[in-house]
Amino acid sequence: MFNSLSDRLTATFKNLRGKGRLSEADIDATVREIRRALLDADVAVPVVREFTAAVRERALSAEVSGALNPAQQVVQIVNAELVEILGGQTRELQLAKVPPTVIMLAGLQGAGKTTLAGKLALALKEQGHTPLLVAADLQRPNAVTQLSVVAERAGVPAFAPHPGNVHGTDSESGPLIGDPVAVARDGVAEARAKQHDVVIVDTAGRLGIDEVLMRQAADIRTAIDPDEVLFVIDAMIGQDAVNTAQAFLEGVDFTGVVLSKLDGDARGGAALSVAKVTGRPIMFASVGEKLTDFEVFHPDRMASRILDMGDVLTLIEQAERAFDAEQAERMAEKVASGQDFTLADFMVQMQQMKKLGSMKKMLGMLPGMGQMRDQLENFDEREVDRIQAVIQSMTPAERDNPKIINGSRRARIARGSGQTTTAVNQLLERFEAAQKMMRQMSKGGGMPAVPGAPGGMPGLPGMPGGGKKSRGKQQAQRKVKGKSGNPAKRAQQEREAMQRALGGGPKAPAGSAFGVGKTADDEIDVESLDLPGGLDKLLGGGR
Repeated sequence: MFNSLSDRLTATFKNLRGKGRLSEADIDATVREIRRALLDADVAVPVVREFTAAVRERALSAEVSGALNPAQQVVQIVNAELVEILGGQTRELQLAKVPPTVIMLAGLQGAGKTTLAGKLALALKEQGHTPLLVAADLQRPNAVTQLSVVAERAGVPAFAPHPGNVHGTDSESGPLIGDPVAVARDGVAEARAKQHDVVIVDTAGRLGIDEVLMRQAADIRTAIDPDEVLFVIDAMIGQDAVNTAQAFLEGVDFTGVVLSKLDGDARGGAALSVAKVTGRPIMFASVGEKLTDFEVFHPDRMASRILDMGDVLTLIEQAERAFDAEQAERMAEKVASGQDFTLADFMVQMQQMKKLGSMKKMLGMLPGMGQMRDQLENFDEREVDRIQAVIQSMTPAERDNPKIINGSRRARIARGSGQTTTAVNQLLERFEAAQKMMRQMSKGGGMPAVPGAPGGMPGLPGMPGGGKKSRGKQQAQRKVKGKSGNPAKRAQQEREAMQRALGGGPKAPAGSAFGVGKTADDEIDVESLDLPGGLDKLLGGGR
């Protein structure tokens, strides 16, 4: 979502590099570009004014003029101000001292409240809580059914005493099917009776702000007295998000904001505006369609993503949740004991990486990956499935010892996996590189550089730099290396190379290391050799 803003800010900061001192004109030009980038990202105008004024004031202060690297100091100031407008600090849920903790969801129709209820319930369940979902949206067609399905996928119970609007008709102007206030109140009582420590109440929304919506939401809040009221807002609706947030703040008085659809391709102005305008913190972010695509919102980490400085902490947290600790420990013991890394181990590692989710998102959290955005977009997520299909088409003996895989075996594996023989060969090459790396690690060495991978990183399948074209280019470069650009000298080098190939070698004094057993008068009888046409002239010095 913040790709365009990130690119604009990164390009702005590049203009400051290499300057030992920043003039007031440099700072004004930088602030002007930042202002344009924020306005293009659909950030609210009052927020832009306040942000750029704070950046300019700090950039003209002594902290920049006295810095050894003023450009980096300006980046640090922009990062700090971004953190500030995003909320400053991470805000966690306030749990009730006496369970259950009641959480009410509010927002417009289509913002993603029902799906978010399942995501929040799953996240709380993984933390050891016992959440209960309450279907208090009785107006949107099949909203109750949707919540029941989401609850089943999340593995949590749902309280839905009324079916709600199942006929698909608009019930905004007609009589309600059941009382949503009573459903919400009964849901809290049900949670208390069944000893659920968290209750998540899904309420109705509208296509726009109206008096009926606000009155109903206010009545539900009064009836259940929630510990948290989370306002769910679509991060893709731009400037209108600010007006909607202000209306809900006045009508319902929410305690926190949840950004949904943060993985979209909109400009992201809502995320940079809502916290500053409403004074309420952004607590969670929905970053995908799966129930696991749910994150705690960290303002400092989001600011780092916007400035293309990565989000390694979130990446580590996701890895800790996805990776099997026992499997990782067994792999570490295997490497430490000097046992060989097999294709079966390779497949296990690939499956562990799949649990992290999208490879594009994972790689995008690394610092500086904004400069490789085009390569990331071209990355094929299905490549991991293809690798798994190839490995599963092998016999156990072939997985343990890939050296026995000859031509006929490669053809059989290709047919069994639906891939080409070339794809099987490329996988075996990548595995051989990974195996060498693991062997070096077991000996206490560092990571060796893998041919075709940028920066010495192991070549990932489907990523540029590790393919056949780049390897061929490198091999061609290695072949050309060492040949002189001088025609006479190059001919001399080729003559010496041919002599070495024929068992001779360059002329050297007797007893030297490169001419053992030869004298200065030794000659090769070129005419006695059966050589292709033209080579006799080359070896004979042009005869």
